[in-house]
Amino acid sequence: MLFECIIKAIKCGINIKIVNKEIGKYLSCLPNTIDAKFCKRKNKIKVFKDTKKIAELRNDINKLNLNSNVGIGHTRWATHGKPTIENAHPHLSENGKFAIVHNGIIENYIPLKKELLSAGFKFKSDTDTEVVANLLEYYYNGNFFETVKKVLSVVEGSYGIAIMCSDFPSELIVAKQDSPLIIGLGKGENFIASDISAIVDKTRDVVRLCDGELAVITPHSIEYFDKKFNKISKEICHVDWTILSAEKNGYDHFMMKEIMEQPNAIKATFCPRIIDGKINIPQLNISKEELEGIKKICIIGCGSAYHVGCIAKYIFEKTLKIQTDVEIASEFRYKDPLIDESVMVIAISQSGETADTLAAVKEAKSKGAKVLAIVNVVGSSIANEADIVVPTFAGPEIAVATTKAYSTQLTVIYMLAIYMAEKLGKISSNEYESFIKDLKALPQKAELVLKDLDKIKKLAQDFCNCKNIFFIGRNVDYSVALEGALKAKEISYIHSEAYAAGELKHGTISLVEDGTFVVALATNADLFEKMISNIREVKARGAVVLLVTTEKLAKTQNVADFVFYVPETNKMMQPSMTVLPLQILSYYLALYKGCDIDKPRNLAKSVTVE
Repeated sequence: MLFECIIKAIKCGINIKIVNKEIGKYLSCLPNTIDAKFCKRKNKIKVFKDTKKIAELRNDINKLNLNSNVGIGHTRWATHGKPTIENAHPHLSENGKFAIVHNGIIENYIPLKKELLSAGFKFKSDTDTEVVANLLEYYYNGNFFETVKKVLSVVEGSYGIAIMCSDFPSELIVAKQDSPLIIGLGKGENFIASDISAIVDKTRDVVRLCDGELAVITPHSIEYFDKKFNKISKEICHVDWTILSAEKNGYDHFMMKEIMEQPNAIKATFCPRIIDGKINIPQLNISKEELEGIKKICIIGCGSAYHVGCIAKYIFEKTLKIQTDVEIASEFRYKDPLIDESVMVIAISQSGETADTLAAVKEAKSKGAKVLAIVNVVGSSIANEADIVVPTFAGPEIAVATTKAYSTQLTVIYMLAIYMAEKLGKISSNEYESFIKDLKALPQKAELVLKDLDKIKKLAQDFCNCKNIFFIGRNVDYSVALEGALKAKEISYIHSEAYAAGELKHGTISLVEDGTFVVALATNADLFEKMISNIREVKARGAVVLLVTTEKLAKTQNVADFVFYVPETNKMMQPSMTVLPLQILSYYLALYKGCDIDKPRNLAKSVTVE
């Protein structure tokens, strides 16, 4: 469930502004939108809900010329109940005194709901959130703060929550537990959001609430409280992102803009960390002896971050000679992982708020492991839990389908591998120098790929109506194939799967028939002939094949129907080149199908529920 809410103190006669997670022009394409406002003269909460686009709802509300100084809004990712108007947030208490928006899951809502039903309360929705709204009414004694304290003491689960009370028209109470919540500080105005990108056009001074904390917010003041409800002070962080970095800048979609930003994002991630020809990662303050004590590396992530981990496994085991496991974060803590103080756990997350990855980090730490986090948001929940944080510098990524965050995560993996290999004495000085040279060349080589779009564009137009796409590869190319398949399925809705090419003969090839579209990745010279054999196997069964390879390898081959060349680079870093045409292919497949590219159905940018 996505959650954004905003306090906007305004002068009499000026309407409250709606702030959404994906800001600016992106507001115009979000569904399941709602808004709740105070009518200043009557101290009455008015709620507007719909399943239409947020721009349409905003126009409807603006026509009413409401006079308000506090507002909350929400875009819902359904967990309990279908995405309907009734289930949309905010939820009102039965008497209309309280309005609430909520990110997370109330785990004990069923017994609480039974208690409220027995007390005579009626419910309009199927959500767990409405239970909280009615609990507020149930316990209300005229003291807003004390009532919230009581409610938080009986609910169990995760929440980023914002509450309005009609008796306190200039006040908002927010609380956090296992779901992201940040507060933006302005002059005569304050903001609450689940993500920095929601408010970066309003303020870049933010405070992050920790688990168990809450805040009482007015247009001119903020009071913070710990889990025992004692007053505390909080550090203010300044965000370097600008509103310009969160706009489309002439592109039709954020995704294409972010694809084209990858060369600069890669450069921004490695440049500050190369000093005098050496990799310098100050966050990784770890001695040779400590590194030698690491017996295993375990990488955890979800979606694209997991795929980065799959690539990292090949790199770490080859470079460091340390056993490396890759775990899907949502499965990690339920398998009783074999983790102890001899294991380094690397958690990868763009937002740093992914609930499954956060839970896995906590599990690893409980078993004594040292946790290194690769995140794009410093100060995020995962970053705060980790022992070591190595940030990427991708800037805000608005499109749901990740591109530049993925590329910068790969860049950090390359640097970590060589940094640790050099400390352990497992890389020669010549190899080290060659690596630095190749790393510095990555942005320019990426630009070459991104200038050559026409072939992929035409191919996407021809195959946008296909029912299946199979991505195949061997070794690290297989890991890149996983990402290619994910990109295609999440934004074009075409059934897409990745297979290790050597496994085709063990069942998968039965799915290949006349016209089946197969994308074959072959950038490893040692495995190239084997990949050619795999391509011949699917061609013999009627497949149409796009081969992604380097010109050096493919110049004598005519086995594929289409060939897309990517620049050759250090074998370790080849995935940074190979993934680019797959991102572009997915984009154009979705474009020609008429899909909502930046905001694909049923998906959220940051998944903050388990």
